[in-house]
Amino acid sequence: MNPKSGEYRCLADLNLYDSPECTRLATQAASFRHLRLVSLDHDKAVGVCLCEDDYPGWLRIEDKIFLEETTAVYRAIALSLTDIQDRLPSAIAFTKQAMQQPNHYLWGGTVGPNYDCSGLMQAAFAATGIWLPRDAYQQEAFTQPIPIEELLPGDLIFFGTPQKATHVGLYLGEGYYIHSSGEKMGRNGIGIDLLSDSGDDVSRSYYQQLRGAGRVVASYQPQ
Repeated sequence: MNPKSGEYRCLADLNLYDSPECTRLATQAASFRHLRLVSLDHDKAVGVCLCEDDYPGWLRIEDKIFLEETTAVYRAIALSLTDIQDRLPSAIAFTKQAMQQPNHYLWGGTVGPNYDCSGLMQAAFAATGIWLPRDAYQQEAFTQPIPIEELLPGDLIFFGTPQKATHVGLYLGEGYYIHSSGEKMGRNGIGIDLLSDSGDDVSRSYYQQLRGAGRVVASYQPQ
């Protein structure tokens, strides 16, 4: 395959892995997402890069049949701050609707019904036309830092260690946020927690890992 644009469109939801052995999920590519092939020198997998968020991964060789040559080049849409603010209620609604479906936490999950924390955030914003980087620490670096006391619905809340953000949730208002958390010290899926040390065990556990918050003020532009 050698389209002039160098890009391919996914014809199905595809799993992308973090190595050519394809044993550990890195992320997923929903139908119609664009990607580029970046490595063809392995017998089990193809190295790819997702066009919308620059995220790398490995696609199983047998899944190449779900790629379609395309002459259309992905171009990010520039959004104003007002555009983004107007779309935040839809992003929140996406997460609440996703929570109503049977789901569990899936490392690398960005395609419903099963998500990881940053995958849920990326999918919710992408559904409204706003692209975010893939991982929690990348989303933290991409957003505008804000004090916790200035949180507004639609802001992102970051958790982790002093060195790095490892978890992210979406602020709903009145002290609550929605996120997809793991089975260990989480809810093994999408749930709503209280941003306080006075909540239940799960809420308190995450509150103890609170790093800060960020506001989405732009849509990600591929490099």
